[in-house]
This record gives sequence, C-alpha cells and structure tokens, in this order.
Amino acid sequence: MDKKLKILFISSEVEGFSKTGGLADVAKSLPIELRNLGHEVKIITPFYRAINHSEDAQQLLNLVLKTDYSRPDIHFQVHQLDLDGIPVLTIDNAHYFDRDGLYGEDNRAYQDNGERFAFFSWAAIKACDAMDFTPDIIHCNDWHTGLVPYLLKTRYADNSRFADTKTVFTTHNACYQGIFDKSQLNIIPEVGSCMDDRVLDNYSYINYLKVGLTYSDKINTVSPNYASELLTPLGSHGMSELFIRRIHDFEGILNGCDYNDWNPETDPYIPVNFSATDISGKEICKNTLQKEVGLPSSDNPFFGMVCRITDQKGFGLILPMLERFLKHNVQVVIVGSGEPSITGQLNAIAAHFPNKFKFINIYSDKLAHMVEAGADFFLMPSIFEPCGLNQLYSLAYGTLPIVRAVGGLKDTVLDYDQDPDSANGFVFFDPNPNQLLHILRRALLLYIEHPEEMLRLKTKAMQSHFYWSDAAKHYEHLYYSALKKLHF
Repeated sequence: MDKKLKILFISSEVEGFSKTGGLADVAKSLPIELRNLGHEVKIITPFYRAINHSEDAQQLLNLVLKTDYSRPDIHFQVHQLDLDGIPVLTIDNAHYFDRDGLYGEDNRAYQDNGERFAFFSWAAIKACDAMDFTPDIIHCNDWHTGLVPYLLKTRYADNSRFADTKTVFTTHNACYQGIFDKSQLNIIPEVGSCMDDRVLDNYSYINYLKVGLTYSDKINTVSPNYASELLTPLGSHGMSELFIRRIHDFEGILNGCDYNDWNPETDPYIPVNFSATDISGKEICKNTLQKEVGLPSSDNPFFGMVCRITDQKGFGLILPMLERFLKHNVQVVIVGSGEPSITGQLNAIAAHFPNKFKFINIYSDKLAHMVEAGADFFLMPSIFEPCGLNQLYSLAYGTLPIVRAVGGLKDTVLDYDQDPDSANGFVFFDPNPNQLLHILRRALLLYIEHPEEMLRLKTKAMQSHFYWSDAAKHYEHLYYSALKKLHF
C-alpha cells in the first residue's frame, strides 16, 4: 500500500478566503478530499487586504528573505487560518498584498505582479522550511507559483528538507501565463541573470507558466479534452511545444463539483429546495428569479448566464445574435462584471428589451445560485474553457447547459441531438454567432413543443455527478508517479 503523503498546496486564491475564479474552488475542494484520503495537507496563499476571516488569523512566524546588498531584506509574517481542519498558511507583506484587488483594479493588472508573485513563491518555500514541514509533494497552481519548482531545483537543490520533494504543476488556464520583464526579478537575482532560455526569453522576459511547466516533475490540467487542446498551437496559446515535450509527464484530470455548496436540496440561497425526484420547486425558483432581476412573471423559457464578462466567455458570438434571439418569446439574464466594451453593449441591448433581457453588472453569490436554480437553460458558448464549473452547477440544478464543444465542456455535457437517451444538455461546435443562435432555437423548440421531454432531460441532468473525491484519487496517483520519477 502506498504511504500517506505530506502535501503542500500553493495557490494564489482559495475559496472561502479569496476568489476571482475557478482556481479558488479547486484550492478549497481538492485539499479537503486529499485530506479525506488520509494525507496531511497544508495550503499556502497570500494574506490579501480583503481576505475573509482575517480576524481569525493566528500569527505563527516572522520571517525575512535575505536579498542582495542592493536591496533591503524583505520581512513578512505567516498567519494561520482553518479550512475544514486543514491549515491555511497566509503570507503577509503589506507592500505586496495590502491592496484593494488580488491581481489588479478596474480591469487593469498591477504593474508589479511579476515581483509580487516572485516574492510569494520564494516566501512559500521559506515558510515551509521554517515550519519544519517536509513535504513529499508541493502542488503548484498556475503562473503565480511558477517559480517554486525552479527555486527548488536551483537555490534549494542542496537543502536536505526538500531532497526527496517532488513538484506537481497544474495549469488551470494557459491563456494566463505571467509574462514580465526580467527587472521584476530583482529580488531573486539569480533568476534575472539566468542564461537558460527555458527561464528567460531572449534574455529579457520571463514566462512564469513556462518556467513552472519546465521545472515541475509532473504537470497536468483540469480536463482531459483541454489536455488534448494544449497539444495544439491554437489551444495552448502558443505553448504546445512545451506540453508536447513533456507529454509523458502530462495528463488531464477533470475538476469536480462541490455539492456541499451547489446542491438544490440544501441550498440556502434559493427560495425552495428541490431534487431530481421532485423538481417542482424549480418553478418557484424561476418566478422568484424573474422578480429578483425585474423581469415579468412568465412561462416562457428562461436562459441564464453567470460569468466574467470577457471575450473568452463567448461574447463575440452572443452580441451579434442576441437581439435576433430576443425577438422570440424568451427571457435572458446575464450576471457578471468585466470588460467595459462588452458591458456597454449589453446595457444598450437591455434598454431595448426591458421585459426580455436583463444585464446585472455585478457578481453576487446569491444571484449566481438563484440563476442556476431558476433558469431553464444555462449559456456557456466559450471560445475556450479549460474545465468550467458553471455547467456542473447547472446540471446539479436541472438547468440544461448550452455549451460549445471545448475543454471540459466537451467532457461533461452530452448533446441532445447526438444522443437523446444519455444527453444532459446542448452542444455546438463552430465559434459562429449563427451556430449559437441555431442551438438556442433548438433548445427553445424542445421547451415549447415537448414539455415532458424537457422534464425528463432536466431530471437526467440532475443525475450527472462529478465528484471531487474521484478527482482526488487521480491526483493521488499523479503524486505517487511523481515520487517514482528518478531524474528531472
């Protein structure tokens, strides 16, 4: 029997404490399931100004990063919070993390993000060493932690604590690579002066994602289909050669869904709870949602969408066809915030169709849950989607996902026209507004003409389950395979 592991999970955000996207959900749910498998897990994340439960933080350590003579040493504190019995260790430095946002403000990234997360990567290793914790596995996530594997194999190569430690690096979204001028690496001078082109491109820029993928012992991403896409130039955002080079150390592991938070039988945010055996409460949730967003009570099909307002989410497909779709007897609500060029167009369309379309330019947990529970269909026409979580939430609530066949959406949603008996939603392929309009009309037709089939399909969707406990077993296998890896 394989031994139980000591795992250090490093993430720039963790659900319950800080969050901008799905990375935070993974950083909460996966460690809990790994702990449930018997492993000892600690999480390290930044102590942001807006971190939740900061009043409960217990200070553990005062530490110093010794820089070269040209820069002052960097002092920081390590605080401890709790996640379901798992220690959450937070790196606290006011200069880097006492800011309004996690990565930026007003849709603009902080100019010193490269330096901020170079500090975080170094501080995470320093904190681990100072706590006398010897991990078997250090699990890094996205570009923010890309320097950790590099530092372990260079600066910490002779540190006995990490002699047998292996690293796993998860790419949650290869679009975000963390590319910075090498001047942001001054706090770690050996990186800024490195002559290895795997570290510095043209001796000028660093790509944190590239470094993490290069120096980790094993790499993975968040769905099998996205793993396949990362082997192509288009799907990998120019990183395919690196993924291909590491093909024997690379796999896709599908994210799970946290059914403690997303469960229509227990959800405290919705007016009436319901289940796959009695879905009648969904109609009350729909009526409440209509009232909440300011749409008239109606039996017409309701299409919902909750997301960051970015091109990735398919607004280049939605905006050209939305007014044509709204000429039908439908209601649509889109909830989220993001790029002003898109939100402005959504506001203009909403003004022309006040009884059919609402755009709520804010993210709200309560409203997100109400949309999942009250809508008939959930819209996810993403240009790319490494895994996606909202389609999983939608399935749990019997809200049929309408998705494009990319990334994890293709792994989790089965198209009605392709396989009616097994289907749990609707799938289209071409990134074309007319294709999106066609699939929306197809869903609308089924709703109007075959209500009994709609009920069966909603019930079928609610029987689709994607458990984090299953994903954790795949990660466990990945960890063991990393520990058996003899050479870098």
